[in-house]
Formats: sequence, C-alpha cells, structure tokens
Amino acid sequence: MDPLFNALSQFRRRNYDKCVDLCTEMLEKQPLDQAVWCLKMRALTQRIYVDDLDVEDMDSDVFEESVVASAPRPGTSIKNGNLSKNTSTARPKTTTGRPISGMVRPNTQNRPGSALDRLKTARPLTSQSARSIRLGTAVMLSSKSGPFIQISRLNITKHAKDKNLSKPLFEYLYYHEGNVQVAMDLAVQATQFCEFKDWWWKVQLAKCYCSLNLIRDAEQQLRSALKQHYHIETFIRLTRIYIRLDQPLSAQDVCKSGLEIFPNNVSILTEIARLYELQGDMQSSIKFYRNIVSEDAMNAEAIASIGVYHFYNNQPEFSLRYYRRILAMGVYTAELFNNLGLCCLYSQNLDLVLACFQRALDMAIDPLIKADVWYNLSHVAIFAGDLQLAIYCLNLCLSCNPNHGTAFNNLAVLNYKLGKMNLAKTHLISAKNCEEHLEEAETNIKLLKEK
Repeated sequence: MDPLFNALSQFRRRNYDKCVDLCTEMLEKQPLDQAVWCLKMRALTQRIYVDDLDVEDMDSDVFEESVVASAPRPGTSIKNGNLSKNTSTARPKTTTGRPISGMVRPNTQNRPGSALDRLKTARPLTSQSARSIRLGTAVMLSSKSGPFIQISRLNITKHAKDKNLSKPLFEYLYYHEGNVQVAMDLAVQATQFCEFKDWWWKVQLAKCYCSLNLIRDAEQQLRSALKQHYHIETFIRLTRIYIRLDQPLSAQDVCKSGLEIFPNNVSILTEIARLYELQGDMQSSIKFYRNIVSEDAMNAEAIASIGVYHFYNNQPEFSLRYYRRILAMGVYTAELFNNLGLCCLYSQNLDLVLACFQRALDMAIDPLIKADVWYNLSHVAIFAGDLQLAIYCLNLCLSCNPNHGTAFNNLAVLNYKLGKMNLAKTHLISAKNCEEHLEEAETNIKLLKEK
C-alpha cells in the first residue's frame, strides 16, 4: 500500500497518532515533500484541536473604551439582568450572578476550582484531485528530537501566498503551537494577498483579535466577513463579541438575522436561548429551547434546561419526564442522578429517592459535585423530619467543599431550631464570608440581631 494513501486513510479514521508516525517515516526519506508535510501538520492540529466556540470565555475583561454607560437602561445589560417575574421559585445563582442552567457549558456553572472539559472534534481533510509534490524550504526540515516546524525560521510572506498551505499552517500555529501573534501575522498577509476577498481569513483574524482582547477590531472583521459570505460560525462569533461587550440587544439582532438566513438552525437557536437566559428572560429562553428540541430531539442541553425550568416552577413531574429522557439517551452522570433524586422527592416518588442519590454519590468524583449531592441529601433528611441526619449531611457537604455558603446557612437554621444560638451565629458569619451576596444569610443575620 502506498504510504501516503495509508496515512490519509488513518487521518480520515481519526487515528492521528498513527498518521503522524507514517508521515514522520516518509519525511525521513523525503524531507521536502510538501504533501506529507501538510498532512502531518493537519494531523498534529486535529489531535489536540478544541472547538473554541464551546470553550470561549464570554465574561472576559473589556477595555474601558468599550464601556458606554455606568448605569445601562433596563433590559440592555446582561450584568444587571433581572429574573423573570413569571418564575414562582427563586433559582440558585452562580458566582457570576446568573441562574444555574440545565447544562454545564462555558460560563454557566463557574465554581471556584472547577474547569471545563475540552471536547475534541475533527474536520475532514480538504479534498485534492491529485498528489502534488513540491519542494519546500529549509523550515520544513524536522527531526525526531526537535520541533516539527521551526517557527522562528518561517517565511510568513511566502507561505501566505500559498493557498494550499496557508490555511493548514494557520490552524497549526493557532491551535497546536498557541502562537497567536505569528498566526495573526500570517492571517494579515494572507488577507492582503487575496485582496480582502476571502471571508475565511477575516474570521480567523477576528479569532486572533479576540484572543488579544481587541474586541472592536474583531467586530469589524466579522461584519466584513458577513458581507461576503453568510456562515453560521460568523454569526455565533459576532454574537459572542456583543455578549462580551454587554450589548445583548445587538446580540439578539445578530441571532435573528442569522435565523432569517438559516431558519431553525440549532446552533443559532442555542445561542439566542442562552442569551435570553443570561438576561433572566426564562420564558423566551424556554421557547427557543423547545424549538431546539423539535429540530433535534437528542439535544441534551435543551432537554435539561426545560427540565430545570419546570422544576423551579413547581412542576417536578414534568421535570422528571425530561430527565428520564436524558437517562434513556445513555447519559449517566452524578448530576443527572442528583436531579432525578430531587424530582422524585418533590413528586412523591419516595421509593426511588435514596436509590438515585446513592448512584449520584457513587459516580461523583469531583469533591464539589459530591458536596452538592450531600447538600441535597440534607433536604431529604429535612423532608423526613430527621434534623440530626440533615446536620450530618451538611457537615459531610462542608468536608467536601468548605466554601459552600448555602450549607453554612442551612446548618445555622437547623442549629437555631435546636436552640444553639451561638453556633447558628457562627455558621451565618461563615456563610456570609463564603458568599458575600447570599441573600438568605443576610436576612437570617438581621433576624438574629433583632432578637
């Protein structure tokens, strides 16, 4: 079998390590083979590729020039968004002040010490009609002991003019090497070489500008790219930029423009649903999540978000139905069994409560998640009327997460009912120190001072 064909086959099957090894062997025999060089570069990129749309930080600091008002008008700011008035029960909030959603995604459940798992994806190799071997330059020479590409010796101007190599080289520099500055230089010169007619390079420039926190420059590049070609990624990135600039109305306009061109697109529907959720407009958010489920019945984020909405609107039976749907999809996580246990508790399916929480404890690896499970188990004990067991569960919660403010608050309330006033005051002070904006702790401290 031809070694290059074998390497291409391994790449298509996502066996990137095997593909890299085959390319390395071919490059030892012919070090200046550009086709093999490009294939190895693509394999190295895809091996560690992360879809930055799923892990992008939307709450990054913005320059002062982006701030237009210290007190924005109601409904025009995400940071000051109010909860929906139609929600009968107050939902718990994250450290950033937004309601906890039904799915862990970037900036939804940021907790101290937590980290998002990066999901690896892959893109197919650009099809070529025939193998075109061209001799490259000395920068292509690599050895097993040294780096694959010597970035300091790259001739950016020469590679920017090569339409076949410039795009794979940019992705290698941006994703594999993490050298945003050199990648941006390559994108700038490639954009100039194509006379500013290639929308793809403008999107890549916007990515580089976002990494360097040049938000307004990224906005201009994406706006220019949309004038040349409509693409879903461009709409989503432009939406994220307006979210970083705290301009939710502009972000809504971009999403609605995208839906006019790509009707019922799940990615854009998800963005606008998240946007309304950031603003606290849960009714509009759930409407778009329902549209997502009608288009994609296996969308776990939409199903989980609808389940959370029903749970906090005193409809645990409906919420249980959605969580059972996620369970039937093959999702087995500690968070899911924890939510199933709570739904069973409040829908009076008491025979399944302890079984669900037991599975949640067995599957919980992260101490923060295990702390939340013990916290919810304390509510089961309170529901059963066993205050001592509830205190024991809260103590186990604090042993897993010493900064759990709501656990300190509930522990203070239970000790107050048992007549331990001093201990209750101590726990309330600890709750206030852990979470400064915890409303329950502030209210309880005021009540204790009045007595």
